[in-house]
Amino acid sequence: MNILVTGGCGRLGEAFVRALAERGDTVIAADVDDEEGADLASAFDGDRVTYRHCDVTDPEALDEVLADARTRHGAVDAVVHAAYPRTEAWGTPFEDLEADEVAENLRLQLGGAIMVSQRAVAHFREQGGGHLVHVGSIQGLAAPKFRHYEGTDMTSPLEYTTIKTGLLGVVRYLAKYLSDTGIRVNCISPGGIEDGQPEAFLERYRADCTSKGMLDPEDVTGALLFLLSDRSARINGQNLVVDDGWSL
Repeated sequence: MNILVTGGCGRLGEAFVRALAERGDTVIAADVDDEEGADLASAFDGDRVTYRHCDVTDPEALDEVLADARTRHGAVDAVVHAAYPRTEAWGTPFEDLEADEVAENLRLQLGGAIMVSQRAVAHFREQGGGHLVHVGSIQGLAAPKFRHYEGTDMTSPLEYTTIKTGLLGVVRYLAKYLSDTGIRVNCISPGGIEDGQPEAFLERYRADCTSKGMLDPEDVTGALLFLLSDRSARINGQNLVVDDGWSL
């Protein structure tokens, strides 16, 4: 398969790119981190992984990447949207939120996901089918467990819950809207990804899980490999949760 991964240099995105390439897929990693992108592409022989600079909140830039990929590879069979754009004020406590920052983060993430969907679907319609996979979050399923954050500088932004909850609606809407087109739309909702969080937070988080607690990015790749395979051919409009039981 030929697969475009947005946010391909991020924590999850890079793990997705590597897992797909190791499976034998041809992967286009789209991101704005040119240094990381070059390193990622150079880790694989030939054209197994290519990097393309792309701000996915710009629909025209994404169009160019899709068109280039189609010219090079004949088709883009799937788009995985793992990009995570946000402003510098991301993580501001609820009481201190500013209206313009809220609006901008909603535009970047939820609006961006809608526009990525629009451009991917237009491409898929031209070629007669394709698969769009969005990356959601357990915060789209349940409220944060605020006790996990006590005594730390961390918070779970209200905008994040809003965005990831809304994303599930986008996925369901598009799956039904695109009936009989050969286009599938699904979502993967991971639990928290370990990235240097305070030990107190990690311990509390682990207590609400069933075996590991915070995940490594590689723990999520199996779900993507399954969705981007013939074994998931009749799965559409669904949200596949990978959270070590956090949401139970």
